This record gives sequence, C-alpha cells and structure tokens, in this order.
Amino acid sequence: MTPPLAVDIDGTLTDGTGAIDPRVMTPLREWPDPVVVATGKALPYPVALCHFVGIPTRVVAENGGAVYLEDDDALTFVGDREAAQRVVDEYRERGYDLGYGDVDFTNRWRETELAVSLDRPGEPLRELAAAAGMHVFDTGYAYHVTSPGVDKGAALETVCDRLGRSLDEFAMVGDSENDAAAFEVVGESYAVANADETAKRAADHVTEASYADGFLEALEALQSHRP
Repeated sequence: MTPPLAVDIDGTLTDGTGAIDPRVMTPLREWPDPVVVATGKALPYPVALCHFVGIPTRVVAENGGAVYLEDDDALTFVGDREAAQRVVDEYRERGYDLGYGDVDFTNRWRETELAVSLDRPGEPLRELAAAAGMHVFDTGYAYHVTSPGVDKGAALETVCDRLGRSLDEFAMVGDSENDAAAFEVVGESYAVANADETAKRAADHVTEASYADGFLEALEALQSHRP
C-alpha cells in the first residue's frame, strides 16, 4: 500500500519558474492515503492549494510554526513571532529592508516567523538572529527567522499524533534545508534533484529529475512498493 505523504511546495511541486506544475494536481488528489502539505509559506498558501487541488486540508506552514488538520478542525501555532519581529526591526535599523515592498504579502499573514528576501544580505540577519537566540532557515526562496526547535519534523510528529499515525508510515518529498528535519524522522524521504546539499544529505533518496518531475518520480517509486 502507499504511505501517507508529506510534500513541500516551492521547488517540489513547482517548475523552474516557481509556478505550480499542473501535472501534480491529479496525483495529489488521487493519492489514497493522507496528504500533508508542509511548506515555509504562510498558512493561506497551503490551505488554498489543498482547496484547489481538491484534497482535505492538512497543512504544515511557516516551517512547522502552524499546523491545521481538517480531521480535528484544530489550528495550532508554535514559535515566537515577537522575537522574530525584534530581529527584523534591528535588521532594518542597520539600513536593510525585507525586500518585499510596502504591500508585503510574503509576511502579511505570518503568525510565528518572518521572512526576508534572498536578495538582501543574509549574514547580518543571521548574526542578529543568533544574538537573539533565533534561527534562520535558507529555503532557497527566502530567509526565515524562526524559533529554535520549530521545524517540519516536529510539526509532522504533531500531525501523526493527531491523525493516529506513525512517523515511520510517512513519506516526505522536498528540496531544502527546511525539509531536512522531516526527512530524518519519516519512514522514507526523497529530495528532488534541485534540492540543496543539506536536504540531499538528509534524504533517503535523491531523484534524477528536478522540481515537479522529481516529485512525480518519487511518487512512482513509492507506488512501486505496493504489494
């Protein structure tokens, strides 16, 4: 049988331009076991994705900071957004901005962390975060200032507790260092070929194909395990 599936969005369900590859929609909708969308994006993005794909809303957002499951209709948050805000405020005081303009949809709905564009300097952000006891994830799409111990692996443990499933049952597909903690705790993990080195080292398998092609390759491999 197929395993429950956790899947990242950016770099995993997308093409090289950042757009969702339409070929992933049907396989996600037809996957026979629970699908959890686990992303660094703010909560509205994975919720909307589940809605438009046509699957139950089971999401991990903000790199593990937010978890919602339609199964029990409970939304939980972990992480210290106020601490992240203080780091970002100090970053601005040094003369940097977040890189998203006045109408900042990247951060508008974030509850547990804040993100900074990758075209802004990363080292001063990391220095300020470390001094504040915070962590910075480089997802390949943004720098995320978040609380230590908040990650997709811990969030998936919460998901499993609430679903009555085991982490060993789950498979995970992703592409970034923010997926590594989940790769290390699930039963089987796949990094797509475009993944960063941290993700590749943590994964059980690395696909030959990149982006959504790699995701579809991982699904094919997981389906081949069926008796």
